[in-house]
Parts: sequence; C-alpha cells; structure tokens
Amino acid sequence: MVTLPAASHDRWNRRMPTTPVIEVDSLNVVYGDFHAVQDLSFHVRRGELYALLGTNGAGKTSTLETVEGHRKATSGTVRVFGHDPADRAAVRPRMGIMLQDSGFTPDLTVAESVRLVGSLTRRTDEVGRVLDVVDLTRKADTRVSQLSGGEKRRLDFATAVYGTPELVFLDEPTTGLDIQSRDDLWSTVDRMREGGTTVVLTTHYLEEAQQHADRIGLMHRGRFHREGTVAELTRTLPSVIRFGLAAPAPTPPAATREEDGRYLVETFELQRSLSALLRWAEDHRLELRDLEAGPTRLDDVFRAIGS
Repeated sequence: MVTLPAASHDRWNRRMPTTPVIEVDSLNVVYGDFHAVQDLSFHVRRGELYALLGTNGAGKTSTLETVEGHRKATSGTVRVFGHDPADRAAVRPRMGIMLQDSGFTPDLTVAESVRLVGSLTRRTDEVGRVLDVVDLTRKADTRVSQLSGGEKRRLDFATAVYGTPELVFLDEPTTGLDIQSRDDLWSTVDRMREGGTTVVLTTHYLEEAQQHADRIGLMHRGRFHREGTVAELTRTLPSVIRFGLAAPAPTPPAATREEDGRYLVETFELQRSLSALLRWAEDHRLELRDLEAGPTRLDDVFRAIGS
C-alpha cells in the first residue's frame, strides 16, 4: 500500500501562493425538489492540483458545471480568477476543459478540431505543437470518426491544453488510455503545473488522485464528506496489517480473521502494532505469510463514506 508522505504536502503548502483561482462560497444547486449541491464552500489555489471526488450522485458534476460557467448557481457565490464564470470573455480564454466526451464533429480532421476549439476559446497556440504533445501528429489529417477511443481521448486532452491555459479541468482524463498514454498525459500535466497551471481533476481511478492531487474534496450527497491532503484523509482511518498463518496456530493478539482465512489488524499506531506482532510471531516460532502493512489508502476512505 502506497500513499504520499505528509511531508510532500507540507512542502507544497509552504510554496503555494495563497490567492485562490477558484472561490466557491455557500454554493447551492437545486433541480425542482432535488438539492444536488448544498452549501458547498471550497477554494483552489494557483498551481494546485485539486481532485473533486465523490460517490455517484454526490453533486460533483453540478458543482463543476457551475464553476466552469455552464450552469447557474441557485444561490451562493462562485468566482474564477475573481470573475463570475458566466463572464465568458473574462474567464474562458484562461481556462481549458477536458470533458468525458467532447462530442467533436466526426467529419472534421484532428487538426481542424484542435484549431476550431482554439478559435472558439480565443486561445493561441500552434496546432502542430499540441498534436506532438499528445502523440497525434500522424493523425493530423485523419477524420475524428476514424480515431480509436484512446485517440479520441488524447484529442480531448489536446483541446483542453491548447494555448497552455492557466486553469485546466480534467474529467476522467485517462479513461480508455493505455498505460504509456496515461504516463504521457500525467507528464504533460506535471510540466504545465511547473509553469503555474492550476488543475481540477475528477476521476474514478482513485490511485491517480492519491498520487497526483495536492488536496482532495470528497463529496457525498451534495456536501463535503471530507477535504484535505491525501495524508490528512487517510489518517482518519486506521492503518492495516494483513497476514496468513499455517494451521494450527494460536489467534494473534488484536487480530480478526477475514473470510479468506487471513488475519487483519487495524491500528492507529502502525509501528508499535507491527513490532508487537513480529515479537509474538517470533515467540511462537510462526511465519507471518504474505505479510502486508501500510497506511490506509484513499479507496478505503472512499468506501467508508456513508458507513
């Protein structure tokens, strides 16, 4: 089990400018009798990678659509670069959006699609440079209808980063991509962040959020269930130790037996509990088979929502 050390987030907190790029204050989004977003408040700072995660129906899509300027808030305040996101002339040229499906015109070529989005958003760039970044140079004259699913996803990313915008929204950015393409995408994001670009991420690949996000907002039923760094979120649940024992063997201290026959120890003092377990095994001359020990993962925090 792997999580980012708390120290890495502490370094980020010390170096990050405090001026928010996104400010959301008491946001409410209501559809008839359904309260999709309830009194939600958060901010995203310049250069930060902020992951907005949540269960299905948690309200994250409504939240993002409001921040992106596609939906009007029922109440509350939303500011992007200090402006109302509905002020497209002030906000849109500084913002790139990668949707789950951008719906490109199938008869346009790859190069034409990138050029069109650039003109609509009033961002300037070289189409060839952007296609090279996403490894679509050889597909420049290929119609969108002839692209594979992974190539279409790379085209989505190309249009989002065209012009190197100051703020980029990535909605499930690596769905349909192979491992190499995923690595390349994140390398590009890292380079943009080094230049000060702010990123807002939504993803079902929790390991990506755990690896790349500076902070995470975890939504449930229209509200924040928790918000913080990966280390802060994972510290809310105990660390775990898992192992097997050859039968017959005495029951280990503070351990419960799982359905697969392995043993589980949950603890907020991982080092002390692991040391005690190793001493117990040594005293009983037992082998702890397939021993695993580590802090709680982000997916464990996610599963704990509503429990």
